[in-house]
Amino acid sequence: MLGWLGLRGGDADPLEEWAGIGAADRDRFLSIEGLSKSFGPVRALERISLEVPRGEFAALLGPSGCGKTTLLRILAGLESPAEGQVLLGGRLLHTLPAHRRPINTVFQNYALFPHLTVYENIAFGLRARGLPAGQLNDRVARGLALVHLEEQAGRLPHQLSGGQKQRVALARALVNEPLLLLLDEPLSALDARLRAEMQLELRQLQQRLGTTFLLVTHDQAEAMSVADRIFVMEEGRIAQSGTPAEVYEQPRTRFVAQFLGSANLIEARRNGFAQGVDTALGPLTLRQSPPWSAGTLAIRPERIQVCDRAPAFNGLAATVCDWVYRGDHCEVVVEPGPLRLRTAPSPLLKRGQALWLHLPPEHLEALHG
Repeated sequence: MLGWLGLRGGDADPLEEWAGIGAADRDRFLSIEGLSKSFGPVRALERISLEVPRGEFAALLGPSGCGKTTLLRILAGLESPAEGQVLLGGRLLHTLPAHRRPINTVFQNYALFPHLTVYENIAFGLRARGLPAGQLNDRVARGLALVHLEEQAGRLPHQLSGGQKQRVALARALVNEPLLLLLDEPLSALDARLRAEMQLELRQLQQRLGTTFLLVTHDQAEAMSVADRIFVMEEGRIAQSGTPAEVYEQPRTRFVAQFLGSANLIEARRNGFAQGVDTALGPLTLRQSPPWSAGTLAIRPERIQVCDRAPAFNGLAATVCDWVYRGDHCEVVVEPGPLRLRTAPSPLLKRGQALWLHLPPEHLEALHG
């Protein structure tokens, strides 16, 4: 959202040409069409296509080497695609040099200038754009307030905590009023507690500003915590996209099921009954017929229910092999299977204990690959 910090630069500002991007482009604000990129014999991206609406927080999620950072670098203007195109607000983006793109990037290592104060780090990009002193001071003051660093304006980076450094990097990017903010593993250097706090702050900041954010991460919990939409990447392709709930609860492939949290995979073969399959655990009923005659089912550990008697259908007599106490829940491994499930902590839980389990049809997903 342009103008959230108030005054903009002068007529020579190369980003002024983007000021007219309107609401008509909201649904297809960032549009990537058939994007491919190779490095020698290595195909980093294979005809990637995706769309991000304006004002949304999107995440590119995948393991190392899946192509997510290459895609980010193409958006930032640090790499050029071999095929395809990128549009922002309906305008071609990939043909423009980096300095003419209304995009800023927050890097994993913060990339702060060690000899400059917090204030000067935040002001650096604005000075390069030639903003008059009054406008620059106003913009930096608003940026400091945005990330709650007013009291640290005169400090050097080595005098800051990891979380404060990350806030400086965010403020430095946001004071330039980008239409799109790219975040390259921005929280990976923080410890677990601070990372969780910064995830919440990042989400609240994006919602407050309405700026389109695109996060690159390998951390499933991070993507699930902050993003409106997740693009799961595998070997240079989009394996699945959707809301966090959609990609977690309804994985389409074995890779997505296993990469986003834990999943029990059950080999199955369609039988003669409606929505019925045969498995090594016994016959199971699905919510709809699977798209194959033989394939794989997935069910999340927390969706398996422990019962005090045999369920009417999709029931399984099981025996506890092992369990781990996690405070608010227990992770249990049972035979046959082995299956993993999560239950509320119980002092009665022990190895060798017999259980009845129920695998609800609405949580059994027939995978497509």
